[in-house]
Amino acid sequence: MTATLLTPPHEMIHLSGISWQTYERLLVELSDRRLRLTYNRGYLEIMSPSPEHERFKKVAGRFVETIAEELEIRIEPLGSTTLKRPELSGAEPDECFYIRNIALVQGKKRLDLTQDPAPDLVVEIDVTSSSQSRLQVYADLGVAEVWIYNGVSLVVKQLQNDTYITCQTSQFFVNLPIPEIANFLQQAQTMDYLELVKLFRDWVRNQLKKSQTY
Repeated sequence: MTATLLTPPHEMIHLSGISWQTYERLLVELSDRRLRLTYNRGYLEIMSPSPEHERFKKVAGRFVETIAEELEIRIEPLGSTTLKRPELSGAEPDECFYIRNIALVQGKKRLDLTQDPAPDLVVEIDVTSSSQSRLQVYADLGVAEVWIYNGVSLVVKQLQNDTYITCQTSQFFVNLPIPEIANFLQQAQTMDYLELVKLFRDWVRNQLKKSQTY
C-alpha cells in the first residue's frame, strides 16, 4: 500500500492510494477509537470529532426524532452506522434514519447495502469539517436526502439523477420549513439541552397548526 498524506494531521487526515481491503481492515482495527472514516474510490478521510461537533450532532438527531414524534411518523435511527458500497465507497454519517424503508431493515443486526436499502435521511454537521467528500458516497448508496448544518445554515439536499440538489423542504416532513431549524441549532452551545428540545417541540407544533389552517 502506498499512502500519500494530503493534509497535515490535525483533526482530519486525508490519504490517497488506499485499497478497499485496507479500508475494511482499518474499520476493524480502529473500531474502539473515536474516529470517523470515509472512503471514496481510493481516498480515505479520517476525522476525530470535536466536542463542538458532537454537541450539534446530538441535538440535530434529537430534533429529527422530535419532528417524527409530533408528526407521528415511524423512524428507525441508526446513528453513525457504517454504510458501504463494496470496493467503491463507505462512510459513517453523523446521524442516519430509515423512514420510507423502515419495514425493510427494522430489527436487523447487520446491514448489507447490496441487498438492503440505504438510510432515507442522513444528517451531517459541518462546523469543523466539510461533508463534501461524503456526498458522493451517499449518492453511490442512494441516500434520498441529506441535511447539512454548517454552524449558520441548515441545507436540505435531495438526490435526483444521482446528484444532490438543494431544496427548501424535506420529502419526509413536508409541512415544516426545515432550513429554519438552524435558528435552534445555533442555540445548542448556550442553552440547556432539554430546554432547547422543549422550545423546538413548541415550534414544530406551531408550524403544524399553521399548515392546518391553509
